[in-house]
Amino acid sequence: MERKKYYRLSTAALVALFSGLLACLFSSPVEAGRLKASIFLTQRSIPNKLSERGLISFIRGNKSLRLAETPGGDVKKRVWQANMLVSFNGPPGDLEYEVLFYDIHEGPRRLVQDMSTFISDKSQKTYLQKVTLSRPRFRPNRNMEVSVVVRREEVGVLKFGVLGEEPRRTGTVNFADDER
Repeated sequence: MERKKYYRLSTAALVALFSGLLACLFSSPVEAGRLKASIFLTQRSIPNKLSERGLISFIRGNKSLRLAETPGGDVKKRVWQANMLVSFNGPPGDLEYEVLFYDIHEGPRRLVQDMSTFISDKSQKTYLQKVTLSRPRFRPNRNMEVSVVVRREEVGVLKFGVLGEEPRRTGTVNFADDER
């Protein structure tokens, strides 16, 4: 009687061990250590000669979740400028990654702009780039989302807002017959 319990226990242990081995054999390395990205935006000027760790620390401490537009000039020509830091938990292992900007102000995502970023060093994990968001694609006082995609898989998301002045409309209509 005790012998049957022993066989039942060892059979269950063997089945669990075998299924674990099969899962390890057929899972890809990306699934095992899934690639993730942290995204940061800042409008502060970045000091020169920072190490990678110092750069990440500086931008984390000075991140901007609301981007202000460039002041002055024609309202319709203003832009939002920022530095974007993308920090992966491991090398992306591809020659490029995509940065997608969505407008999420009214609920569902609406693609506004996409940017491809080409990688020169496959072993690098941190990338810094300047981003300029211009009108009329981007509208002021909206909630936005930026997404980083590697090999058609979204690996990082950041929600932020763009603040700015709306174009003024006078409300005056001219019905003169001067146009002949």
